[in-house]
Amino acid sequence: MPSSLIRSELIRSGLIRAGKYPAAVAALALMLAALLMVGCSGGGGDEGAAGMAPGLPAKAQAGEAAFNARCALCHGVKAAGTGLGPPLAHRIYEPGHHQDFAFRNAVRNGVVAHHWQFGDMPPVPGVSDGDIEAIICYVRELQRAAGIIAESRC
Repeated sequence: MPSSLIRSELIRSGLIRAGKYPAAVAALALMLAALLMVGCSGGGGDEGAAGMAPGLPAKAQAGEAAFNARCALCHGVKAAGTGLGPPLAHRIYEPGHHQDFAFRNAVRNGVVAHHWQFGDMPPVPGVSDGDIEAIICYVRELQRAAGIIAESRC
């Protein structure tokens, strides 16, 4: 379900009020709603490794799984962005402008909005160092596939 529909449903149900909460609180509410919907969806199919992009190195595959679990709600499927967060598979985030350290710092400490109008990104607690490195590898592989960078170092 698109994030705008989730947000509309949360407003309609009274869980959040339009314009009353900072973006970070609204994003947390959206993540909770998305997790509840995923948990209640049943599924029943085998969505494990079959959902991974073909040809990705093992570290990037692990990064894809971690990204989908921790980042995709705001940054979108395949880091294409959403109404809640910017696309990371974008030239602005190429290593010459946003080195890997910038990604580590954003996850650990949050980041003040400076390229986009999505609001500040809050820290993301509970993401292991290994998951952060795998997520960076995945994003760099997406950038490589999009022709943004020539090669990935993972």
